[in-house]
Amino acid sequence: MAMLQITGAVQFDVSNIARTSPGGLRFTEEIGVDYAEQTMETTTNFIWDMFDQQNNASERKDVEKVSMVIADYKGAEAITYGETIIVSALYLQGYNGNVTWEFTSLIYHEMTHVWQWTGAGQAPDGLVEGMADYTVLKADYDPPGFAKPGMGERWDQGYDFTARFLEYCEGLRPGFVSVLNKKMRDAFNVSYFDDLMGKPVDQLWSEYKGSYGETGKRNVSEHNRLLHGRVADLQILLVVAINVVGGLLKTLALLLHL
Repeated sequence: MAMLQITGAVQFDVSNIARTSPGGLRFTEEIGVDYAEQTMETTTNFIWDMFDQQNNASERKDVEKVSMVIADYKGAEAITYGETIIVSALYLQGYNGNVTWEFTSLIYHEMTHVWQWTGAGQAPDGLVEGMADYTVLKADYDPPGFAKPGMGERWDQGYDFTARFLEYCEGLRPGFVSVLNKKMRDAFNVSYFDDLMGKPVDQLWSEYKGSYGETGKRNVSEHNRLLHGRVADLQILLVVAINVVGGLLKTLALLLHL
């Protein structure tokens, strides 16, 4: 089953291709396509606001359609390739808790990947993932075990560790994250931190760690989600390919009826 939601010029499409599996059934019964598409719209608007892009369409990515696929695959709980978000039905099946809340938290993270700039692929993966978890933190959807302020070994360690560091920088300079994202549109250089904060990133990190004392010495979070990378998994890429082909067939069918 697929639904189509439109926000401005952006279309949101949700497909549950695992609808007969236990995880697919749980998605249908406890989350649903309607809620999923509403969440895609809500998170998109939240991210545009966070990046100061709500009234600056020219500064956003030129994305016409974002697709979500609920599919059976082993691995990370969710992953994003381009404008396609794939959510693991197996993860939804096994999640012990409020799966609607968990799903919403995941989509705040994954939708950030759709809209954020990555320095044309030059930005460290840890910073890219940290920005996505920063969105989760800002939206108050950080899951149990999320890193506490001051935790981590490196500024670009990624995920919740880097999210907390970005939160620290944002506290020193309101709007820091949105400006950093804007600077990362076409390239990335670690000197951006110096440009924006007046200090090299390593100095900022050292001061960040020092400001939290004993808490800053704890470098292991209890974040229980699987950490996904952006390295293509053959099984997941197959899901993406099937979804893309399906979209092309729908478009062709519409053209034939014109």
